[in-house]
Amino acid sequence: MKQAWQMVLVAAISVAALSSARPAAAQASAAPPAPTTNVLAILSTNPATPRAELMKVLPDEVRATVRLYLDGKIAQWYGRADGKGVIFVLNASSIDEAKKIVESLPLDKAGMATFDYIALTPLTPLRTLLAPQ
Repeated sequence: MKQAWQMVLVAAISVAALSSARPAAAQASAAPPAPTTNVLAILSTNPATPRAELMKVLPDEVRATVRLYLDGKIAQWYGRADGKGVIFVLNASSIDEAKKIVESLPLDKAGMATFDYIALTPLTPLRTLLAPQ
């Protein structure tokens, strides 16, 4: 199964490279940009914050995160393998909307964490697979 997923990803990347090499006239008639469907929010804890201080806030952080999940604001959540924070896939249509979702989290309010945001869209190069030859 993993190999099939990797093949689709390689094909999509190849199609993206080919479509970016098309003449400007062909690109002008291309479909409009894809909408943002989710936002990846990468939480990094502040390395200057003592671990004991983080641990005091963590129970409130977890409860607030669970509330966001149950309210449908967080679609998926993951721990970072490096142990420096978490990653949320937020149900948001813009980075501004994502910022509003996480600004209530205790670690962010206390300045113990920061977020980086990446807007996610459908994999639009796949459109070329649907276009007539």
